Amino acid sequence: MKRRDVLLAVVGLLLVWQVAAWLVNRIILPGPVLVGRVFFDELIRGELVINFLASLGRVAAGTALAVMAAWPAGLMLGQSKRLDRIFAPVIYLLYPIPKVVLLPVVVLFFGIGDAPKVVMIFLILFFQILVLVRDQAATIRPELLMSVRSLGAGRRALFRFVYLPASLPGILTALRQSVGTAVAVLYVAELFATRLGLGYYIYLQGSTLVNYPAMYAGVLAMSLLGLSLYFVVDWLEKRFCRWQQP
Repeated sequence: MKRRDVLLAVVGLLLVWQVAAWLVNRIILPGPVLVGRVFFDELIRGELVINFLASLGRVAAGTALAVMAAWPAGLMLGQSKRLDRIFAPVIYLLYPIPKVVLLPVVVLFFGIGDAPKVVMIFLILFFQILVLVRDQAATIRPELLMSVRSLGAGRRALFRFVYLPASLPGILTALRQSVGTAVAVLYVAELFATRLGLGYYIYLQGSTLVNYPAMYAGVLAMSLLGLSLYFVVDWLEKRFCRWQQP
């Protein structure tokens, strides 16, 4: 996607936002100029920066844990038909469940603080990565593994030259598909027992302080969080999966 196209899309969205603000003409929908001014004011004051970093840390921790757990598990399931037969029914039942419904249970078990937020991100990403990596690993032909072993390759070489290239696209695809859902669930999770995070900031400004421009500034910050994570995944795919580029 060209930068010019992205810029034109941003300008178009801002114009639609401004027109909607004029038509509604109520304090509940301030225009983008006012929200932008408040956004930068909150950045300078440090409020948005602190809450943005808190949310980013939770997403990063949950993502890292999900990758470390789901990646090897998906490789094992993809290369072992016996293990896949055992665990496939469990995955089939758990995968389609909206993980946000588990939030009250997670809070009960993990209490307040960062732990339940990180666990929710982990649950969302874990199954996405597990299923896609399993499917990618299952497509590796046995003769390819045998030919690499015949050249004297050990486990490290197999991982580097076979398993890693085969499963990396699945991991990045799962991350790209789950970024939006993860950030949305993070917003809901940050409404519970916390005083830091963009979700808490948005709720505080909108429902408690009735400061709608600041609330929209928080929404903008959370949108930028999701977009930045998406673009990071997109960059990683272009950097490490060049063979898939057209």
